[in-house]
Amino acid sequence: MNNKLILGTVQFGLKYGINNSIGKLKKDEVLSLMKFAYNSGIRILDTAEAYGNAHQLIGDFHNKNDNLKFKIITKFPHKIKLSLIGTKIIEYLDLLHVKTLDIIMFHSFESFQSNYKALNSLNELKSNGLINNVGVSVYTNAQLESLLNEDLITVVQLPFNLLDNSNVRGDLINRLKEKGKIIHTRSAFLQGLFFKSTNDKNPIVQELKTELELLNQISIGSNCSMEELALSYCINQKNIDNVIIGVDSISQLNANIKASGFQIKENALKTINGIVVKDLELLNPSLWNRK
Repeated sequence: MNNKLILGTVQFGLKYGINNSIGKLKKDEVLSLMKFAYNSGIRILDTAEAYGNAHQLIGDFHNKNDNLKFKIITKFPHKIKLSLIGTKIIEYLDLLHVKTLDIIMFHSFESFQSNYKALNSLNELKSNGLINNVGVSVYTNAQLESLLNEDLITVVQLPFNLLDNSNVRGDLINRLKEKGKIIHTRSAFLQGLFFKSTNDKNPIVQELKTELELLNQISIGSNCSMEELALSYCINQKNIDNVIIGVDSISQLNANIKASGFQIKENALKTINGIVVKDLELLNPSLWNRK
């Protein structure tokens, strides 16, 4: 399998995604899924305090499988009390049953800005070995640009996919990498939008119908599934270090792992990079309910 994959855990604690027909996973399903992921070579989980009881479930897994320890990326809530930063980190470590957080993230750029003074405390916790990296989860290119010269921010998590593509993000990804940042991408499947029928009445599907039909044509022309096309596009970007995927079953994870090995062709890559979505708000799932 491709070692760039990170397993996202929002589905562990919440009903999530435009294409989610299953809802929140049951505890035994989550524990089995984590075991399958680990045994398949996935070693990093992306989680957050905001993801329902995901922390607790990961901790339960580690407690029962002491020899199967994931590296953990987690995120603060959007509002943080600066005086409780240290306490919060200890709380996470205890709940997750790990000794170190690989990455602690600000859940949004706005949270990073309003809690900027927390960087000093986080740097101290980093020196003490409780965290390895500090990161920020962003949506826009303006936010990415603002992080270029933030030396204490070593990880940036951003959306990247067949539509939110190199045409939109490529230049900034290159500049971030030149600054030595670790780059993680999310939304490889745009919350499942790529798997919807283009005849679906969902307003976002209809707004992006032309682009989605083109992606279907590229998939057919490349003799691959949409899953293979979408994952391959992200994984084969040389400046992307890891790609976060969310799944709601072992079979889906297994399919993702197999799809991650597909090699996208150069002509397909050029066609995808030529796709330009004029209304970038359509690529931001947090704004979909406004449409």
